[in-house]
Amino acid sequence: MQRRAWVLAIVATGIMAGPASAYTAYVSNEKDNTMTVVDTATMQVVKTVDVGQRPRGITISHDGKFIYLCASDDNTIQIIDTATLEVVGTLPSGDDPELFVLSPDGKTLYVANENDNLVTAIDVDSKEVKTEIPVGVEPEGMAVSPDGKTMVNTSETTSMAHFIDTESHDVTDNVLVDTRPRFAAFKPDGSQVWVSAEVGGTVSVIDNAKRAVVKKIKFAIPGLRAETIQPVGIAISADGRKAYVALGPANHVAVINTESYEVEKYILVGQRVWHLDFTPDQKTLITTNGNSNDITFIDTATDEPVQSVTVGQQPWGVVISPQ
Repeated sequence: MQRRAWVLAIVATGIMAGPASAYTAYVSNEKDNTMTVVDTATMQVVKTVDVGQRPRGITISHDGKFIYLCASDDNTIQIIDTATLEVVGTLPSGDDPELFVLSPDGKTLYVANENDNLVTAIDVDSKEVKTEIPVGVEPEGMAVSPDGKTMVNTSETTSMAHFIDTESHDVTDNVLVDTRPRFAAFKPDGSQVWVSAEVGGTVSVIDNAKRAVVKKIKFAIPGLRAETIQPVGIAISADGRKAYVALGPANHVAVINTESYEVEKYILVGQRVWHLDFTPDQKTLITTNGNSNDITFIDTATDEPVQSVTVGQQPWGVVISPQ
């Protein structure tokens, strides 16, 4: 009887504790002009919100109060109140905004304008354009250093990573990478920038001090042709030890040791995996799978997929609330 009482007490404690972490994921659905809201604890859709045309890039203010969403075919960035899930304003993005990054202080949004070959810097509070920076052809990937001093843009057709001083807005360095770079991500300590090349099939690791490629990471998945392995989104863990790379139509995410640069594992997810984001506690990684119209939850302790959840048509971007 004593043992039974002990077991019941343990079970009761677990029930009372509830989920260890509950965050909200926001997914932009490129095809049906919606944003899906998902509870990460229950892994269920709680709401679908109508937004602008061809929503792609998506991020959230550092306080979690506002979503910023690229409505690419409307040539604008929508501001969505996370409390009401209503569009409460817009930002002047320039032509065809696709991806963007918010500065560490939350005051400036840097936007890639694919059709204009520009990066637009927007003052979030005043909702005004601070400057437009000419870059290479078809800019897309955007990253900003943890100290906020350097911004990186990748240009698909020029196959370069452009390093931009955020104070002067000058392009200080151009680093050649492989064909069609789609995404850039700084390591948490700011020492490196990782750039994916969709057609080149590689990830270039760039030393931020030297502004030079120090390593090119290649991928090989048994049973898949090389041309189907197309690196796109990148997420680097907060401790800087692991990098996760979405491999597009290969339908896998690569797990990379950032010290050895070796691929430790390939995780099977949905079709045409595009972008990914961590929950703030780093316990879960969520991927968007464009052709299977779903997202996949990955347990980062085991690097195994846990569950896939159907969202809208052609999910593109994902961002998770900071709290």
